[in-house]
Parts: sequence; C-alpha cells; structure tokens
Amino acid sequence: MSSPPESFAGDWITPDHPTYADAIARWAVNAQRRAKAVAFVKSAQDVAHVLAYAQHQGLPVAIRGGGHSVAGASSSDGGIVIDLSRYLAGVRVDPAAKLAYVGGGAVWGTVDKAAIEHGLATVGGTVNHVSCQNSVYCLQALTLILTLGGGYGFLTGEHGLAMDNLAQVTVVTASGKILTASSTENVDLFWGIRGGGCNFGVVTEFVLVLHPQRRTVFGGIIAFAPPAIPDVTSSLVKWWQAGPSAKEAIFYGISTDPASNPIALLILFWNGSEEEGREHFKPLFDIGPVMDTCKETPYEEVNSFQNFNVQHGRNYYMKGVFASEPRADVIDNLVTRIPELATKTGLALTVIYEMISTKKVLSVPAGATAHIRGPRINVLIFATWTDTDSNKLDTVRGAANELGRILLQGERTIPESLNTGYGNYVSEEPAPNIIGGGGSKVSADILFGDNYPRLQKLKKELDPGLVFSKWSPITPQE
Repeated sequence: MSSPPESFAGDWITPDHPTYADAIARWAVNAQRRAKAVAFVKSAQDVAHVLAYAQHQGLPVAIRGGGHSVAGASSSDGGIVIDLSRYLAGVRVDPAAKLAYVGGGAVWGTVDKAAIEHGLATVGGTVNHVSCQNSVYCLQALTLILTLGGGYGFLTGEHGLAMDNLAQVTVVTASGKILTASSTENVDLFWGIRGGGCNFGVVTEFVLVLHPQRRTVFGGIIAFAPPAIPDVTSSLVKWWQAGPSAKEAIFYGISTDPASNPIALLILFWNGSEEEGREHFKPLFDIGPVMDTCKETPYEEVNSFQNFNVQHGRNYYMKGVFASEPRADVIDNLVTRIPELATKTGLALTVIYEMISTKKVLSVPAGATAHIRGPRINVLIFATWTDTDSNKLDTVRGAANELGRILLQGERTIPESLNTGYGNYVSEEPAPNIIGGGGSKVSADILFGDNYPRLQKLKKELDPGLVFSKWSPITPQE
C-alpha cells in the first residue's frame, strides 16, 4: 500500500506519512477511521484509477468531500479514502449563464462567496464549512454532498432544495466510467443521484443554477430564558399555521445554558433589510430575548450563524425526525427532559425545528427525483461531547432515542413507520430500519419508498458489487 496506482497524479498518504493524522482527521472526532491510504485526487481520471486499484486489492472505499459525516461515511477503517478536498474544491462562476461549476470537494462557504460577487446565489447548507455532496444524500463533504441528499437551506423557500438547483454532475462510476448526467444526458443517473447520492459513484463536479440575490440579508440568533419559552412556542405555532413566506426561515432550538437551565435559541433569516426583518419578526422580539445578535449582514456570512456550535474536533451525533407542525405539548416535554438528560449524561443536547416554507419544494413532482418530498419540518436531535470514552455511543444513542420518542409520540399526521427523518441526518453505519427509530439508522427501502425499485435497477447497472455502500446502501436488483 506504500505505492499509489499506476498513472495516479495526486497525493498518496499512508500511515507512515508525516501528514497522515491530518489526512484522516474529520469534523467529528468520533467519525475518524484509520485508512490504509488517503488518495488526494486531482481529476476524475485519478478517481477512476483509485477505484480500480481498491477493487483489485479487495479494499473498501470511502469518499471525502468536506468530511462532515458523523456516521463515518467519509472515512474508512482499513480501506482507501478518495479525498476531493485538496484539489477538487474550486468554484468557477459563469454570471451570464447563471451557473456555478463546483468541485466535488468544495464547501458552501466557497460557493457563497464566489457567487455573490456577481449578485447571485444558490440553495446551500446552513453551515458554510459543509460540503455540497451532502445536499444530494451523499456525504462526500458537507457542501455538495448536501445537494445529493436533498439539501435544505435559507433560500429553499424561494428556490427549492439544493438538488432542485442542480443542472449537471460529473460522476465516476465503480467501473471507472466518467459520465456526465443532466436532464438530457444519462437521465436515469441524474434522477437517481438526486436523492440516492453516492450510491452510484463519485461526483467530481457539480453545476449549480444561480439566482439573483441582494447583497445583504437580515438574520442572526435570539435567545430566550425559561419563563418566555411558552410565549415563544405559541408565537411560532401561529406563524407556522399562517404559512411562512418564501423569504424567511426560522430554526427553533431547545437546549441548555451553562447552568443546565433550558434555553430557547432561534436562528432568524429574512431575505431583505434589517428594517423589514425586525418588523416582520416583531412578535418574537416583543417577547424580550435575553440575547440578540440579529443584524443586516452580507449574504455570504449568513451560513456562518451556526458555525460556533459545530466546530471541528468534537464528537457529534445526529438523529432526524419529521414533524408536520410544531406542537406546544411536545416542546414543553422537550424543555423538561433535555436538561435532565444533559445533566445525567454529560452531553450537550439540542433539538432543532428547521422551519422553512415547503411550497417551492412540493411544487416539484413527486417522482421527478429519487428524494421523497413531503409537507413536513425537519427536526434535528443534535448531541455533542468532548470525552474519548469508547462506550459513550450507547449513552448518546439512548438520549437521542428518548428525545426522538417524545417527538414521535407527539406527531399526529406522519405515520411512525414512515417517519425516517431527513436522510442527511444519519449518524451511524448502515443498519436495518428500526420502526420509529428516526434517522440515525434507516434502511434504503424505507428511506426511498416507492422510488426504491427504480433505484435498485440503477444500482445493478452501475454498482452491482456495492463498491459504494457507506450511506444507506441500495441493494442491487436481483
């Protein structure tokens, strides 16, 4: 393993290399794995060389874009990591065509900055060091991978999912073929990769549709002490029932302060001026937040609002659940239980309702992409910790499952058997679905529903040997 494949032009890093530790480091420490080699590829052809080499050696493969998979999907224990982040992370904007050509290892911060220079933007993640691959249900990085798994962002209300703004991809398949997929070329692959993500290959380039975007927006974080939380919840329930506009988004988080008291944290977004935004969100400001960081800010900085809470080098766990609406009784239960669990386990726990208008998302026909759509809110159960206890995962999983159960028991519309949670919020290695388990362990047949047979057929054609099996692997058609 000390020598790279013949004709490989990138950097081949093995355990004896002085930069090996950096090469396998990940955003989430608990997602790090000791690979036999990390291949920093320079081209799609390099990717093809590494895939052939790995299959010849009988080694598993992982794809790293931004390295944000808490399930370890961008890492490999004893296998080879194809890393796109060093040489395939650039962005080129064609302002006349309103398109961005984005490397498979790019993160959303790079995309946002390049596009806004031309007064343009696209739908991206809400954390700017995430790769694009996740947006499509892949988990190559947390920018463009975001695109392959669906991809919700602050502009979703206006422009849909990240995958709905995908014009074209370049994909390297398990056999080493380099394919271009779009609405007119390799259309089955283009359909499948928008939801099925890295089940079908390594995306080395995304072409994203851009839209005119004002240079500044209003947003930030407001926080409320326990006595105000019922009023905040009541205000948000009314706001959701009235129907959010396309120009806004609210992320409502229940967590704890340093003294383990419950606290409500809201991320506000308004695609307009501060004057407009403060007037629009006046019912919330009138309740009296104890913290207010909201201001008119450059658009390219809006996706950094959450960066403080998702720093590199910690342990992270995510679990997704769907909610049809925010319910006061459910949130009251979370306000009570989260501090108790945090004190008992030593975890930092947050439950976040990601409230964005779904009208644009649902305007896309149900079968247009492999991603399953619905009139629902993504709810994220988010845990973080710093100690290195190898047995901690059982404690984390137990806490997340308990909070998930509170959410599921309070849901009145979405059947528990179909409540998979958002596919990009997968925190563990693939496993059979556990009914009501939410999005930490979800099998592909449940995740993709009626689209699964077509995906199986595509998997048989492009990856019958399951080379790509790190995220909700699809079983090839028999």
